[in-house]
Amino acid sequence: MATTTLDRPAARTPKSRPSFVPELVYFEPDALEYPKGKRIFDWVKSEGIPYRMTTSHNRITNLPGDTELEQYKIAKRTLVVGLRKTLKFDTSKPSAEYAIPIATGCMAHCHYCYLQTTLGAKPYIRVYVNIDDITNAALGYIEERKPEITRFEAACTSDPVGLEPITGSLRELIEFMAEQEYGRLRFVTKFHHVDSLLDLKHNGHTRIRFSVNDKYVIKNFEPATSRFEERIEAAAKVAKAGYPMGFIIAPIIWHDGWEEGYAELIESLAAALPKDATKDLTFELIQHRFTKTAKSTIEKRYPRTKLEMDIEKRKYKWGRWGQGKYVYPTEQADALRLFISERIFEHFPQATIDYFT
Repeated sequence: MATTTLDRPAARTPKSRPSFVPELVYFEPDALEYPKGKRIFDWVKSEGIPYRMTTSHNRITNLPGDTELEQYKIAKRTLVVGLRKTLKFDTSKPSAEYAIPIATGCMAHCHYCYLQTTLGAKPYIRVYVNIDDITNAALGYIEERKPEITRFEAACTSDPVGLEPITGSLRELIEFMAEQEYGRLRFVTKFHHVDSLLDLKHNGHTRIRFSVNDKYVIKNFEPATSRFEERIEAAAKVAKAGYPMGFIIAPIIWHDGWEEGYAELIESLAAALPKDATKDLTFELIQHRFTKTAKSTIEKRYPRTKLEMDIEKRKYKWGRWGQGKYVYPTEQADALRLFISERIFEHFPQATIDYFT
């Protein structure tokens, strides 16, 4: 039998709750042998959240729900606490040399997200409690490349800030990387839960980036994420804490009023950030793209989405691995790139645009 149900403990009112509170939690037995796993287990019991034991996340096949759509929605509110057993890190170009895996899956419901397809039929959220194993593996990669700097991206398969109130894993990674002469950490988020990171000794070795967009995109395509104003306020806190900073504007979407929307976004960032935080500011610009598989999955999971995915209006762009995506035609892509780049340099003349893709 793949899973066993444990008794549900009596609920109590906690002093504070993270914005993401799972409706169901699975624990792999080995996870409870680690301090982080035990701490999450105690929190789950104190919150009165139903939980089960499972031998492996791959054995989870009986999520509630009468339809595929219902099961998907419930899976997005399901947390799996286990160990990261594969310690060979994936590459993470162009953001970093490697992805450092502390979580997989995301509680947000961004219609366009590539995790819609890469996570396939398992969209539940997994967190890993064997952080020492993960950081030891990172040390091996740093050693191989030194004296070159090795960058690690912590948000390739998840949004770790949204999970930080539960896991505390980013605090551990930031403090670990602060001591690495040749190692650097990067992550990006759509959430504002950064307060627990502000007092850390980071030594400038962690770059925190916020995924931002205009209000139209956030309202229509980014349910269950922090609001426009919350992200900008969090960015200002991070800047004041002395972290290297960046913004990912993604996906850049062509819509009625896009010029006004993206101009307002850049102006709002400029008004919120302290001036001394803009000297080492990076931007990454990513236009909206999709695959045929993603289009089919998105339309099934979000049947009333306003996301434009008309293949006839797009250009096919081949990828590095022999697979392509539908992007905007060159004329539209150039217009987006030029307009947003000009607004960035108008307000942040010392900023760097790492890439537009």
